[in-house]
Amino acid sequence: MIAPEDITFFPPPDPNENPWVHGKPAEEIIKVVDYDPEWVTLWQQLSADIKTALGSTALCLAHIGSTSVPGLTAKPIIDIDLIVGDPRQEKKYLPALEKLGYYLTVREPSFYQHRCFRLATPRANLHVFGPACPEHIRHILFRDWLRKHSEDRDRYISAKLQAADNVNHVMDYNQRKHAIVHEIYMKIFKHQGLL
Repeated sequence: MIAPEDITFFPPPDPNENPWVHGKPAEEIIKVVDYDPEWVTLWQQLSADIKTALGSTALCLAHIGSTSVPGLTAKPIIDIDLIVGDPRQEKKYLPALEKLGYYLTVREPSFYQHRCFRLATPRANLHVFGPACPEHIRHILFRDWLRKHSEDRDRYISAKLQAADNVNHVMDYNQRKHAIVHEIYMKIFKHQGLL
């Protein structure tokens, strides 16, 4: 059982940890586009491929991030959470994912043993976590809230468009929209009785 304070607490990054497996990613133009219903089809295809490749190792797969929210402006990148028994046991999932074209970009032992894989075509980010992970729970809460609350979805669209203006690094983009994301999370946590 996960405690409410585990869900509402956002752990700071470990300053002594270098999460980049192959060095920091290259700069790229941050492109934010109107919602595309095709993203659901891409998610379904990617999910089916991962399930076939991993079998019972994949305890859960979830479409998360902005492409999972109908009507939400987004970077055209499919974000997926993959839950496995223990992310540290990479041999149970890494070779199979590499055969599908995913490559490991991030390894963060201090952040719930998070691993992140990147797929070039179609563009996707695959986040690997263990069972009952607070970050995965937050992803689902945020997605489901925006699916049901158009006012916050519209506010988030505005923040995303402003954040993407003249930015060449995804970390800068994320930092520029951090305040609105945090504000929405606080609203969600209060509504859920977690605060």
